[in-house]
Amino acid sequence: MSAIAHELEVTSRPLDLVALRSMSFAELDELYRAGRRPNSIADLDGDAIGAMLAWRSPGSGPLAWLLRTWSTSSLFPWQGKTFKSHSEEDGEGINRVTVFGKRRWFPFKTRFEPSFLDGKPTFRLDYSGPANPPFIRSIVDEVREVAPRLWLGPAALLVKGRPRPILYFAVSLQ
Repeated sequence: MSAIAHELEVTSRPLDLVALRSMSFAELDELYRAGRRPNSIADLDGDAIGAMLAWRSPGSGPLAWLLRTWSTSSLFPWQGKTFKSHSEEDGEGINRVTVFGKRRWFPFKTRFEPSFLDGKPTFRLDYSGPANPPFIRSIVDEVREVAPRLWLGPAALLVKGRPRPILYFAVSLQ
């Protein structure tokens, strides 16, 4: 158990989307690295509620405050992800957004792979398919379970073929 997860357990704060929103990028990184990959792709099947948590670069200044405030407001367009397994090892999904009404945009494939952060097993979301615009195809997400039905992960942009983490996000199945 990571120090962050232990601290939350000791203070009786449940580890949920609300608790994750209060953590820094460094704390989320520690918690993610201590998480575990799901047993099966099917563990994430369904409509997961999403939360954008912390950006790598804005730090603690006004931009960081603005991004955090916007991501928790009802105006933030990303609502979460829908996952569907095809087998124990692969599946697909799509993002749920509220832009010009409720939309399902930016499909992705899912599979297990070593993490781009630490090489340990993780659940990878791959947006490289031709249905996505070029910028979206350069996004790579991965998640690990940090509490029952709560997954945390980095979102990265591919820069010269290498993932560069830019933020942490979480998805939760209620």
